[in-house]
Amino acid sequence: MYEVKTKENEKSVIEFIEKIDSPKKREDAYNLLDIFTETTGYQAKMWGPSIIGFGSYHYKYATGHEGDAPLVGFSPRKAKISLYFAAGDTKRKELLERFGKHTTGKACVYINKIADIDVEVLKELIVQSIAFLREAYPE
Repeated sequence: MYEVKTKENEKSVIEFIEKIDSPKKREDAYNLLDIFTETTGYQAKMWGPSIIGFGSYHYKYATGHEGDAPLVGFSPRKAKISLYFAAGDTKRKELLERFGKHTTGKACVYINKIADIDVEVLKELIVQSIAFLREAYPE
């Protein structure tokens, strides 16, 4: 059976951020930590070895696959910073049009640095993603 690798754990978010080699990326990680914490009202938690997540929800697909995931989160990776929002949210596309310099994957939005984006739109993306997931996966 498939085992979910990205699980919430008790590792220190601050220790993880302190290990980031690039001083600029470390500074952006601390800024994102503040923005996500303030916007979500949730305490940051490590998910797997490298994702900083906020809140959580339980999903169950028609296939029977189920698990837990953060409502929103980010990961300051070497190449880019990955931002995690709800993938199926149709309002995400409209918000991203006003977001600033980014690229997208299936579930991730990638940025080089905070200076490239509109922080107010980031806050809207966070709020919208949480609302979408709370409706899609009520507790």
